[in-house]
Amino acid sequence: MNNKMTKGKPLPIILKFVIPIFLGFVFQQFYNMVDTVIVGRFVSPGALAAVGSTGTIMFLVMGLANGMTTGYTVLISQKFGAGDKEGTRRAFVNAILLGIISTAIITVISYLIMHPLLKLMNTPADIYDDAYAYIITICLGSFALIGYNLLAASLRAIGNSRTPLYFLILAALLNIVLDLVFIIGLKLGTFGAALATDVSQGVSALLCIIYIIRKIDVLKPHKSDWHLNKDYSFKQLNIGIPMALQFGITASGTMVMQASINIYGSVAVGGFTAAGKVINLMTAGMPSLGQTMAAYVGQNYGYGDLDRVHQGTKDAMKIAVVYSLLNAVLSLVLLPKVISLFFDSGVDLSSYMPYAWTYVNECILFYIPLGMIFIYRNAMQACGYGKTALTLGIVELLTRLATAFISMKIGSYALAVAGDGLAWLTAGIFSIILYLFVLKHIRKSFAAAHHSEA
Repeated sequence: MNNKMTKGKPLPIILKFVIPIFLGFVFQQFYNMVDTVIVGRFVSPGALAAVGSTGTIMFLVMGLANGMTTGYTVLISQKFGAGDKEGTRRAFVNAILLGIISTAIITVISYLIMHPLLKLMNTPADIYDDAYAYIITICLGSFALIGYNLLAASLRAIGNSRTPLYFLILAALLNIVLDLVFIIGLKLGTFGAALATDVSQGVSALLCIIYIIRKIDVLKPHKSDWHLNKDYSFKQLNIGIPMALQFGITASGTMVMQASINIYGSVAVGGFTAAGKVINLMTAGMPSLGQTMAAYVGQNYGYGDLDRVHQGTKDAMKIAVVYSLLNAVLSLVLLPKVISLFFDSGVDLSSYMPYAWTYVNECILFYIPLGMIFIYRNAMQACGYGKTALTLGIVELLTRLATAFISMKIGSYALAVAGDGLAWLTAGIFSIILYLFVLKHIRKSFAAAHHSEA
């Protein structure tokens, strides 16, 4: 299941590769949704709002993890595409060592800043304790999240997108069982929901380790590999840090957006949270395409075929457009059916639905620009242009800051939740402009290298 992506028509290769990743994201969103459903139905609507109020912090932690791990594993795909087996293995070990250091830093910082951060975000007093219990447990278990993401991204870098899916499915099923035990059986509330997530992610990471050691010779470490390589570290950090910072910057904007939503009270937060779960599920294909492009472009860039890189991005955009249109319709159809799952039958949904509808209606208008962000950003990063991610992150941040502050000034919930869609639009436009600039620059570099060789 380790596939070279440097031969054959790009569109079928991309489709074949993206489907397991997409299913993995769906399962990931599914068991995140199960957390929320069980909390909302078996703890309280306030607990549901508590989990939702930390959604942007969760996005930050997951974003840092995804940014670093994808960035650290770009070098693996480049070495694999170039046919360098020893380089592939050493890049993998170096990514693990960098991942361990990064995890320690994230865990310590998140522990130190969590209380001030929740207060800064205007977290309602009636849900504060539940919110803190949930998010601090997630952050303290970030080693499991980062571990799985790093190992799964490494497998995808060598063309294996199926195995991470299998382990993620097992993790999703385990998470549901643990939710039932911790929340319903042991009455652990939001802490139990977070603990179930940590344990299930840890199990999936352990399964990845066992699989790589037993089955994947090109990644299986040698004893002599266990040290930081200066050259590899520079290349991996040069991509991984900007990607992580980009997610951090983007998450900062979503935190401000969440703060502007929190001022409308726990009912507004609850409606926004439930709608957000639907949006996350419906847009799961976008990060899936992004991770696919990271592997596809990384391999073909390492192989030296720039025309194939460009054709792949065009084919990925065709997929994104069709997917966006279909899911805009599905989002509208599913919202009223799905949102009822989050609340006990005795809860009056009519008070939550207006907040949910407003957010969904505004998001679906900008699904296509969201796809552009993931496709072009990951393509540029896979070519080693990690700093372009910072530019896009800043664009998203400024857009969300503007909408959040204006919404708080004029008292508009509709404008507050418009921050996501408008950020996708502005960053999507910038992403294609940057991509065309980077493509032109790489063509000149390739031409100059070919001329010097001649």
